[in-house]
Amino acid sequence: MISRLLILLYALVSYALFTVSFLYALGFVGNYVVPKSIDVGSPVNWGEAIVVNLLLMSLFAIQHSVMARPGFKRWSAKFLPAACERSTYVLLSSLILLLLFWQWRPIPTVIWQTDGLLAWLLTSVHWLGWLIAFASTHMIDHFDLFGVRQAVVAWRGAEMPGQSFRTPLLYKIVRHPLMLGFLLAFWATPVMTSGHLLFALANTAYILVALQFEERDLIAAFGTIYQDYRRRVPMLLPRVFGARR
Repeated sequence: MISRLLILLYALVSYALFTVSFLYALGFVGNYVVPKSIDVGSPVNWGEAIVVNLLLMSLFAIQHSVMARPGFKRWSAKFLPAACERSTYVLLSSLILLLLFWQWRPIPTVIWQTDGLLAWLLTSVHWLGWLIAFASTHMIDHFDLFGVRQAVVAWRGAEMPGQSFRTPLLYKIVRHPLMLGFLLAFWATPVMTSGHLLFALANTAYILVALQFEERDLIAAFGTIYQDYRRRVPMLLPRVFGARR
């Protein structure tokens, strides 16, 4: 019973840290409220900023991708209870994100700057992106995605039910609405600096590569069901003239 309670506490702490990192990300990317953001911080030379920022984003990308692979999950199962696997992933992802926010080097050179209606429109799309990203996690199973459900099931002494394939709401429009939301949030800004552009470009490249591995895993898990879903629904860009039959 004690071990199951510890697993639950571990999951709750990991989820709390995720919540802190997600909320800070809102301020970091949009330059709101937080003391250090994508364009606010001590100035450094371009070379140092580019190298440090790329290393930080690469660290996040490697951890995020490697730990998501089935082979790594099988290996980690030798050391961690199954109910802790997702919480550990969330915990490390959140810690690396906070490290990125802390050590980020701004490059404040302005690429574009807008005002008036266009600035309002870009800001609205920015917040729409965050809303899509957050809402999409709840359309499948928010607490399963972040490891809490697994810990609650383990605490009750029950077995995790098998995965089922569902495509609710936004998942009928694009296959990866979570990533679409992030892309909108990263790119839609009334003031684009060189540092923000580096952040957006690097994360876009990572998302496009990571989705190839994720889709391969989904095909392995769901077979022809997912392959048919891929044929019907685009990956990131909604079809303007309706779904292909």
